[in-house]
Amino acid sequence: MKSELPAVQQLTGGEALVESLKLHGVDTVFALPGAQIYGLTDALARNADSIRTLGARHEQTSAYMAFGYARSSGRPGVFSVVPGPGILNASAAMLTAHGCNAPVLALTGDVMSGFKDRGRGQLHELPRQLEILQGIGKHAAHIEQPADAPWRVAQAFQAMQSGRPGVVSLQASWDFFTRSAAVRLQAPLALQAKPPVDTDAVERAAKLLSAAKAPMIFVGSGALEASAEVGQLAEVLGAPVVSFRGGRGVVADDHPLGFTVAAGARLWPQTDVAVVIGSRFELLDIRWRHRPDGLKLIRIDIDPAEVRRIPAEVNLLADAAEGAGALAEAVLRAGPPRRRDAEVAEAKAAAEQAIQCVQPQLDYLRVIRDVLPRDGFFVEEISQVGFTSIFGFPVYQPRTLVTSGHQGTLGFGFPTALGVKAAHPHKAVVSICGDGGFMFAAQELATAVQYGLNLVTIVFNNNAFGNVYRDQQESFGGRLLGSELVNPDFVRFAESFGVQALRVASPAQLRPVLEQAFAAERPVLIEVSVPRGSDASPWQFLHPTFAQ
Repeated sequence: MKSELPAVQQLTGGEALVESLKLHGVDTVFALPGAQIYGLTDALARNADSIRTLGARHEQTSAYMAFGYARSSGRPGVFSVVPGPGILNASAAMLTAHGCNAPVLALTGDVMSGFKDRGRGQLHELPRQLEILQGIGKHAAHIEQPADAPWRVAQAFQAMQSGRPGVVSLQASWDFFTRSAAVRLQAPLALQAKPPVDTDAVERAAKLLSAAKAPMIFVGSGALEASAEVGQLAEVLGAPVVSFRGGRGVVADDHPLGFTVAAGARLWPQTDVAVVIGSRFELLDIRWRHRPDGLKLIRIDIDPAEVRRIPAEVNLLADAAEGAGALAEAVLRAGPPRRRDAEVAEAKAAAEQAIQCVQPQLDYLRVIRDVLPRDGFFVEEISQVGFTSIFGFPVYQPRTLVTSGHQGTLGFGFPTALGVKAAHPHKAVVSICGDGGFMFAAQELATAVQYGLNLVTIVFNNNAFGNVYRDQQESFGGRLLGSELVNPDFVRFAESFGVQALRVASPAQLRPVLEQAFAAERPVLIEVSVPRGSDASPWQFLHPTFAQ
């Protein structure tokens, strides 16, 4: 491959970065231009035939768009913003992307090289910026010279995509981007080798599972590329596959063994062996906070740090697909446990019946699921409908439910959905927001129109930060502070950007309007009027209480 690369070229720092991005297969960059990165912006403009650059109205949106692009596609999402306040504005999205194991590259500037670390107060100077970036991801580096750019980019991509994916950052001084030098491009580096599957550990795990009476499988985002192997293991064991957020769709929810957390909680007290694949297993210590007597854990994870966090009977350091596949084969050899199909089916049906009390959210979600194509994308939000979707919205394919993971970043939904649509222009994308969260990035309706990002945005408007409002009513004597909101007329607001907008007040009204919205070849906003305080609480299914 090296022989195919151009010989040494005279390039600016910005050009060296763009040429390196092209070598790594990047075809989209989300950018908000500014003085320190003009050289990069200009290089992108001169390469518009090979890299599409989408602007935004806020740095945080640029980063969220990169996150949505990466999370929904598995391909690297790249964004560029100015240093200091610009990169700090983007940091919430970077933290979200890193928490969700999304491969995202941040490109930013710094003060002029002659002013670096001198504290002279040059525009956007942020002391110890590189240290901050190193704390928000897997890797961060400062590029000193244009000639260094290809190697730094190659290192960043290797770190971003090896093992457990995550966020990486590159910064360079203001003058770097326009300074010219002789540059030799660098071919992409090979990703770090996956750890070999430990056959002894696999055999120990298979022995535990062969003797199990009530095994259960838990998957997170680390299993997104392991659907076939996880499904094979589930079928061999007759074990339900539970995902809280990140692994939804690894096994389809309409498969008999595809379980939401609401269904999984019903079988959890009887579980004797839990197989945790590519997941932090947040349910154990944070959500369910109950450990069945005698529970044995088997963990499959590619991240050595992760397997050390929770003690387990068997820790298998491995790629999710390779580990799950090897374990399925080993259980077949050892003899699968007794199946409990009737018990599993009963728990799934009982959970589906139990969650019907979470209204009106569940009826709205049912309409959205009925209208959204099976391969369409659903981007949730920190809202009453979003919380309910964790267990009440069926997901059929990996990556088609996009969440903010454990960060729970309010306002992430709409800008993230723009990035999802940029990655999948021919797929249906729906963003569901509360009125509070939507207003974090409502100005990006302009971005949707400008770039033809024809998604459907549903704003559930109860004129409140609904969860805070309920907590203040129920736990703090009804003393309300900051939870009641005054909003614009969302229909007229959206129309002022050139967005088609409609208003409904019931699930029955939503269905035909949503069908019309998906058929429209333009951005559409639907406001759903919801009386304040009318949403049933979903928390009994997210934080269930178990009999001790």
